[in-house]
Amino acid sequence: MTVLNKSKKIADLDIKTIVEQVQTGNIQAYTEIIQCFQKPIYTYCYYLLGSKEGAEDASQDIFIKGLENIHNFSYNTSFKGWLYKIAHHHCIDLIKKKNKGYKFWTVFKKEHTNQTHIQESSYDNIIHELLEKLNMDEKRILLLRSIEEYSFDEIASIMGLKTTTVRKKYERLRKKLMKENKLGGDIYGHSFKTGG
Repeated sequence: MTVLNKSKKIADLDIKTIVEQVQTGNIQAYTEIIQCFQKPIYTYCYYLLGSKEGAEDASQDIFIKGLENIHNFSYNTSFKGWLYKIAHHHCIDLIKKKNKGYKFWTVFKKEHTNQTHIQESSYDNIIHELLEKLNMDEKRILLLRSIEEYSFDEIASIMGLKTTTVRKKYERLRKKLMKENKLGGDIYGHSFKTGG
């Protein structure tokens, strides 16, 4: 077992212990879950919703929903996968509510970006430009696969799809992004995982 796999195994055991504590009434232990997953859940929400404020609000709501429903959690899936499923559904609901104004807001925001932040956010802008060209399923698959490094099986579980469907969508997505950007392999190729 590699050091990375060993530490992941230990982290999974720690999370299981913490979840069991929360399920038995130790609500204070839930702060450790928030500390552990706050950054990745925020990042996931940020790239789906497109704003820091929206991602912060969504993250808080997701952790509240997680706490409210933690008694329903069982280890059929990983706790992280379960939490991402909550995040997935919450972000979809938010996007559906804002769908009419969402594209307008991203265009407005892009046109009125403060010039002093252009260099700081150039990578951010590249990512957002790429994500704007994708449909919602493609965005979620890309974020879960490339940023969170989930397997196709885990993504299928989170999104409620078949593994083969996720794999096919991911391959089409890779081809689409490489075709969109002539430099795709140089700039974005590192983000695309292959295999299971």
